[in-house]
Amino acid sequence: MTTNDSPVLRVAGRPVARYVTRPELPARLSPRPYLHPVTTLAGTAVTELSPADHTHHLGVGVAVPDVEGHNFWGGRTFVRGQGPTELDNHGSQRHTAFQLRDPDGFMQELRWVASGAELLRERRTVAATELTDQAWALDFTFSLTNVTPAPLSIGSPATNGRPGAAYGGFFWRARKEHDAPHVFTPDREGEAEVHGARADWLALAGSTWTLVLAGATDATRRDPWFVRTAEYPGIGSSLAYDARLPVPPGETVVRRVVTVVADGPLSRSEAAALVRKAVSQ
Repeated sequence: MTTNDSPVLRVAGRPVARYVTRPELPARLSPRPYLHPVTTLAGTAVTELSPADHTHHLGVGVAVPDVEGHNFWGGRTFVRGQGPTELDNHGSQRHTAFQLRDPDGFMQELRWVASGAELLRERRTVAATELTDQAWALDFTFSLTNVTPAPLSIGSPATNGRPGAAYGGFFWRARKEHDAPHVFTPDREGEAEVHGARADWLALAGSTWTLVLAGATDATRRDPWFVRTAEYPGIGSSLAYDARLPVPPGETVVRRVVTVVADGPLSRSEAAALVRKAVSQ
């Protein structure tokens, strides 16, 4: 089923996510496909789209603030010695084709274009699976191939001189509520402890929902987690935490993140058990 050429993912017949394939957005937001709304099986929304605090946060997707100086995140660019700066350097992720489309997932090809040139070719695979009657899993894999004749590298504000701002990669802008969500890993809790940590999984719990993100490959598990709870609820996996990530010509970077979307609060043991089930499916 589609709406405006945007697939709707279903789990056990229930819609749980809409994928906007060709968003009509200003260049400053770095237009790119995204999942929104994403909901629990009970229908609780767990994403936000263009919230007032960060209009370039677009639900769930892949966003990178620095690909060889081009901004595929949206908003301002952090410039060393200058701080966040408005630049005319925004790129866009453009849908090319769906290789596969089913009610529970799809395989897509995209072009990452900036300044009139294609820098990266992406293959994205997304699948939704039922875990229990109160939880489902979003399996999201992206492969970025350098299609230029020159080396590219992926950076972040952190690698450009802003400590702790290592965002860029798979990113989930969660629902903002009156109280900040609780964040924890198998052995840490709280934003200060979890941000920048490497852990097999990371949980973000709101008033009536819990998200549990897990790196599903060795390369993904080596990426530290990016976490914000006090300023806004956002979590992701950092491609360039303390150093730029090189992508030589013709080479490919692959990451896979599986997210458990659950109704209600989850304990550490419950989160761990659901992650094991989700990753093994």
